[in-house]
Amino acid sequence: MNVFSDRKYIISFIFIGLILIFLIRLFYIQVVDDKYKLAANDNALRHKIEYPERGVIYDRNGKILVYNEAAYDLMVIPRRVKNIDTADLCNLLDITKDEFIEKIVELKKKKYSSFRPEIFENELSLETYATLQEKMYKFPGFFVQARTLRKYPLRTASHALGYVGEVDDKIIADNPYYRSGDNIGLSGVEKTYESPLRGQRGVKIVMVDVYNREKGSFENGRYDTASVLGKSLVSSLDAELQQYGERLMNNKIGSIVAIEPSSGEILSLVSAPSYDPNLLVGRVKSKNYRKMLVDTLKPLYNRATMAKYPPGSTFKLVNGLIGLQEGVINENTLFSCSRGFHYGGLTVGCHPHASPVNLRFSITTSCNSYYCNTFKNIIQKYSKTALGFSIWRNHVLSFGLGNKFPVDLPQESSGNVPTVKYYDKYHGAGRWSPISVISLAIGQGEMGVTPLQMANYCATIANRGWFYSPHIIKSVEGGKIDSLYTTKQKTTIDRKYFTPIVEGMRNVVVAGTGRIAQLDSLTICGKTGTAQNPHGKDHSIFIAFAPMDNPQIAIAVYVENAGFGATWAAPIASLMIEKYLRREVKRPEMEKRIIDANLLPKKEDWISKK
Repeated sequence: MNVFSDRKYIISFIFIGLILIFLIRLFYIQVVDDKYKLAANDNALRHKIEYPERGVIYDRNGKILVYNEAAYDLMVIPRRVKNIDTADLCNLLDITKDEFIEKIVELKKKKYSSFRPEIFENELSLETYATLQEKMYKFPGFFVQARTLRKYPLRTASHALGYVGEVDDKIIADNPYYRSGDNIGLSGVEKTYESPLRGQRGVKIVMVDVYNREKGSFENGRYDTASVLGKSLVSSLDAELQQYGERLMNNKIGSIVAIEPSSGEILSLVSAPSYDPNLLVGRVKSKNYRKMLVDTLKPLYNRATMAKYPPGSTFKLVNGLIGLQEGVINENTLFSCSRGFHYGGLTVGCHPHASPVNLRFSITTSCNSYYCNTFKNIIQKYSKTALGFSIWRNHVLSFGLGNKFPVDLPQESSGNVPTVKYYDKYHGAGRWSPISVISLAIGQGEMGVTPLQMANYCATIANRGWFYSPHIIKSVEGGKIDSLYTTKQKTTIDRKYFTPIVEGMRNVVVAGTGRIAQLDSLTICGKTGTAQNPHGKDHSIFIAFAPMDNPQIAIAVYVENAGFGATWAAPIASLMIEKYLRREVKRPEMEKRIIDANLLPKKEDWISKK
């Protein structure tokens, strides 16, 4: 009996064990592993992503810079792709059969891709969508999902606004919000303000029949989640001024940055060459992006925030201000100029003008000798060159030069204001003097600034010693801009010292090197610059603000390889100021000369540089 009794228990344990195994497996399939649940639901239900419209972007006057246009993605559930009319689908999508097979195979390799919808072809046109809708019964496993594309009606401000593109694996890994097929801002304002612009996507569950046709909402939308529209932005850009600046810079390389001094708001940000932002939208984006990427003129490169140029003679203004603050000069201090600054065997040449020169006249005539003497005296005021140089450098940094701003654009260069450490390494500690680095006195040597920094520098002088960090968004729907852009930054220079500098800048336009920028009944203050360029012809530079009192615009213009500042940069700045303050330009001859000018390098010049 014991044998049979033991056998009974053993058999019972086996049956109980098998039942437990089946129960555990069933629990795993139904609760833990959603693969089979997805497969079952997919026979009758379809989860459609509801992509919200991204926020609209306006200019400062209410003009639409970016809005949304309907587009459609062709989605696929790979496991349901059976007996489709491959030839017809490939013809509709303008792809080959090999490309079709390659995409399906690639999608099947993804985790759960056999059960979950994946994008097969994105951003279809309205025409393609309409044709597909009529033939969906021929393509089981496929369906169309609506989304929106960005549209740029004014075709302007491409570098400032940026563009949108599909997320990659790295973005998905770094941010759990995003899924394959989602779009994200990749540059410009679209990137910086991605979170408020994108909104919140939703999901709609619909029932489908065996013919791949939608039959209505599942459970009357009980399990749907609503999408939330993206927030609109009001930018600080003046669309009309921006478009005008791009016209003036046509067939030129360089940049224009204009700022409202009282707020730090960027009125115009031009990087030339530019491009139509609509070229980086939709199915043509990849092709156009590749073409621009290999273009030798680098239209994708944002020169306004990324390019580092010598400031040239415009930098003399800050050296004058530091000299006043440090007490090594006053507004009546005289220095002689005999065709330049001479020290031992060194000569820094200068153009002919009357001598001796005081502060105001040195600005008007852009005298090199005056600022070489001033710079030397600033450093030599202190017992050690390194100490004097560090104090000088701190003054320079306080103007926003040599450091990145917290600007609301994602790509920005810091520029370069060289350090004591750099010169110690180059010359040897204690083995260099102000004369060793005298080129800094006139904005050359190792100095490097961006056009954005130069425009802010000019705005700082216009404000007589303070600035707000430059920014390109005025307001976000339902919120405020970051306090970084409403916090006043002050320089190390007392306000009283700006008076002779500003008066000197006014004289530059009235009777000095920038006379071409003069405009009747408008007090423009400016400074020309001609930056030496080791790779070719000098760069033409001009900074200016207007009016002299209560300034409303400060501007910096760089035109690469264009020669003297007065030749090209000064008239461009003057026309921009006139356009902004008067809303129309009444100097047709000057305007035509600038717009018609082609200052692009010749093809052979590019070849010789390679």
